[in-house]
Amino acid sequence: MRRVLVTGAASGLGAALTAAFRARGDEVLATDRAGADLTLDVTSDDDWATALADVQRRWGGLDVLVHNAGVAGGGRLDVADIDEWQRVIDVNVLGIARGMRAFTPLLKRQRSGHVVVVASLAGLVHPAGMAAYNAAKAGVVALGETIGHELAAYDVRATTVCPGYFRTNLVASMTGRDEAVGAVVARLVEESPTTADAVAAAVLAGIDRGDELVLPDEAARAAYALKVGDRAAYDQLMRAQAAKLEQLT
Repeated sequence: MRRVLVTGAASGLGAALTAAFRARGDEVLATDRAGADLTLDVTSDDDWATALADVQRRWGGLDVLVHNAGVAGGGRLDVADIDEWQRVIDVNVLGIARGMRAFTPLLKRQRSGHVVVVASLAGLVHPAGMAAYNAAKAGVVALGETIGHELAAYDVRATTVCPGYFRTNLVASMTGRDEAVGAVVARLVEESPTTADAVAAAVLAGIDRGDELVLPDEAARAAYALKVGDRAAYDQLMRAQAAKLEQLT
């Protein structure tokens, strides 16, 4: 039995992860801004302090910390407002940074644990029209790797998860001026054959193996393999997609 905290757990992948952990017999503290066991707005230092205090009161320690909370964002470079950039970075990147500031002392003291950060394929592969989200999720990938390096001496592992498009309500959090990009993303999510439950199962399997990077769906694995294996073909594909996006407007 593991003691697990999941952020963004009220719906989507967070709810699927919570259910998957509990199905294994793990104890899970599901957190979110509303509709969860504990209220946690990841942009609030006070909420993170409350979460830490609750974990210590309940269990005295933590085995798995899952940074899942996030918001979607999209918009071309000359369309997206800076406040859109700020929102995506505040939640997706600084939300994890705040959580690690709160929980790292505990993880170091107990000299054990596993930190899971949910990034996105957008952290590895960077399509046009998604600059803010690409930059934020690339930052999350960097955070995951840094956590693994910095806490390795304390026997704390880290896993970064980079799914492609899958069916979830994340698009509901996507706001912004670039309606063309929003429509494209919504269609890709709606048409994806991958479910949140399938991603959650891949995440738990990756944790079990001790994987540092989890690409949970075939589309994500293929896209990343193209970038690594044939950069010229990858660039050609990305630029063709950018041209199609411009044609929509």
